[in-house]
Amino acid sequence: MIGARLVVCGALVVCGALVVSAWGADPTAALSFLVLKDDSGKPIRNAAVVLHPVNTKGKQGRGGFELKTDADGKTHFEGVPYGKLRVQVLAPGFQTFGEDYEIAEASKEITVKLKRPQKQYSIYDDPTAPEKKDAPKDSTEKPQ
Repeated sequence: MIGARLVVCGALVVCGALVVSAWGADPTAALSFLVLKDDSGKPIRNAAVVLHPVNTKGKQGRGGFELKTDADGKTHFEGVPYGKLRVQVLAPGFQTFGEDYEIAEASKEITVKLKRPQKQYSIYDDPTAPEKKDAPKDSTEKPQ
């Protein structure tokens, strides 16, 4: 009975070692992110940095990771497998950033500059139209 347990335990140890060595065979990278305001260059704290694997056809794979930036606008993640990676950065009051990166080196630093939202234009806006006469220009002005 003890001999059978030793054989089973030995087999489990060997299988575990094979799984760990096979898993560790793929190279991985350490990524560092710096998220800044585009207009001032100041760091953006608590921005969400979302990482998604991308397959060879350019489609986003399942899974991924979400990181948050610190007070200096920095975050770091180790263990990213080599290949294509989609990076999205979201922060309140800023445009969402998204870009695909090819990860092929042991460490990579990525700086993202987020822009403020731009004015939206409409086909219904007519910049040459005169201002409406019935709309009060000032909140203190009373309509007659």
